[in-house]
Order: sequence, then C-alpha cells, then structure tokens
Amino acid sequence: MSAMKSYSSGRFFTIGLVTAWYSSNIGVLLLNKYLLSNYGFKYPIFLTMCHMTACSLFSYIAIAWMKMVPMQTIRSRVQLMKISALSLVFCGSVVSGNISLRYLPVSFNQAIGATTPFFTAVFAYLMTLKREAWLTYVTLIPVVTGVVIASGGEPSFHLFGFIVCVAATAARALKSVLQGILLSSEGEKLNSMNLLLYMAPIAVVLLLPATLFMEENVVGITLALARDDINIVWLLLFNSALAYFVNLTNFLVTKHTSALTLQVLGNAKGAVAVVISILIFRNPVSVTGMLGYSLTVIGVILYSEAKKRSRRESSL
Repeated sequence: MSAMKSYSSGRFFTIGLVTAWYSSNIGVLLLNKYLLSNYGFKYPIFLTMCHMTACSLFSYIAIAWMKMVPMQTIRSRVQLMKISALSLVFCGSVVSGNISLRYLPVSFNQAIGATTPFFTAVFAYLMTLKREAWLTYVTLIPVVTGVVIASGGEPSFHLFGFIVCVAATAARALKSVLQGILLSSEGEKLNSMNLLLYMAPIAVVLLLPATLFMEENVVGITLALARDDINIVWLLLFNSALAYFVNLTNFLVTKHTSALTLQVLGNAKGAVAVVISILIFRNPVSVTGMLGYSLTVIGVILYSEAKKRSRRESSL
C-alpha cells in the first residue's frame, strides 16, 4: 500500500514539475513578446541583462544557501575561458531570440526554433566531424522544409525578424555542441545549475556595455516609464524571475524523467506555446503556415527516433 502511495505521489510530483516547466517556459516567451512588441518596451538587450541578473542571484541562493545541488568550483583559468566562450554564444542566442520577438509572432518564432536539431547536426559535423546515420540526416529534410513552407505562408513575415530568429536558433545549437566539446573532460563537467551560476554573471558583464552602447539611456527611460506605469517594474521583475525558473525546472525535469520523456515533452511544449500565443495575441495564421509548422514538428519527432535507433545500434 505504501509503495502504491509513494508511486502516486511520485507521479503527482513529476506532473507538477512538468506543469511548472511548461508554465515558466511559455510564460517567459509570452511575457517577452508582450513587453517587446505589445507594451512597446523596445530594449531586448536590457531585458536579457535583467534575466541574467536574476539568474545570477537565484543560482547563488539555490546552490550556496539552499544547497539544491553541490557547488562545483572552476578549477583553472582555461575552464573559466571555456565557460566565458559559452556565455558569449548563450548571450547571442537569447538576445537574438528576444529581438526576433519584436518583429515576429510567437507561433512563427517557435516554428523556426524547432529547427535546432538541423543546426546541431551541422555544427556537430563541422566541429567534431561526427557523422550521424544517413537516416538521421533524411529526417532533417522535413524539419527544414516545414519552416520554408511556414515562411511562405506566414502573414506576419518580417525578413529581419526571420534572419535574427534563425541566428538565435543556430546559436542555441552551437552552444550545445560547444558545451559537449569544451566541458567534456571529467574534471571540467558542470551540471546545468552550476554552469548557469558561472555563465549568468559573465553574461551580465558582457551585456552591460552592449546595452549602454546600443540602447542609450535605457535605465532613464525605464525609470520614466515606471513613473507613468509602475506595472512595468513588476513585469520586468516577474519576467526575470521566470527566466531563472525556466532553467531550474528544466534541470529538475531532466533529473526526474527519462531523456525520451524530455524529448517528447519538449516537442509538445512548442506546439502548446503556439496555440496559447495565437489565442492571446490573436495574430493571423494561415493553413500553409500551420501545415509547415506541423511538418517541422513531425520531422523533429522522426529525428529523435532516428537518433535513438542509431544509438541503440552502436551500443550493440
């Protein structure tokens, strides 16, 4: 009876975790869109810096005070340089993604974001000469074709937004490949919580001159906005806290579920975000756009299956 009880409480805990992961992920995406596009807060670099400041603060509280995971120390200057390089790519990815939200609807942003496996395969081959099985590459055809179709059928297509969003997706893939290369030795491996603890403050240092140089008087403008409407302060604070919870819940879901479950949930998350964003922002969608996005999602699912199969075969 007690085993049954612990199983059901374990299941509820996992469902709660997944719900928190979905809510924080989709919430931060929709809030970013609202702030940068609908609210008219045109400062994506400053917004990303707010996110990274919150991630630095909450990471320290979670690891140093609450001891959620053991703190891992940086062992050498070389390791610090590697983490700094990762942080730079990470900054590029997040800033580009936020800039694209100023010009593109969330639904189209998510369709482009779904092509991450394509860029991951390309970078993995270019940087490590790691070849996948031919079937894995075949599954990438619908991934890319879907986005091409979705682009053609997107009523709110914006060329600059599209280019920046593709750059964000490529940078996200580059970060995951670089992470595998740079932090591959046993002594240098960091779990995602500790990696964020070190990457986020470096990101703040990198973003501060960028926001001061490229987004003139952003602090003064934000304070002036706050005098007119105090809600902007609460929106920025809540959005920044949510950005940390995306990383925290991602780590916990990875820890408490299997890799396969995570892949399936990840694929479904994009689709849920698209539906919710269309309901909230009421951006026009076309049948062609939806068909293109569906084709990309199917391609991603097939890609995950092909990767799993080739891993099974290589382990035999």
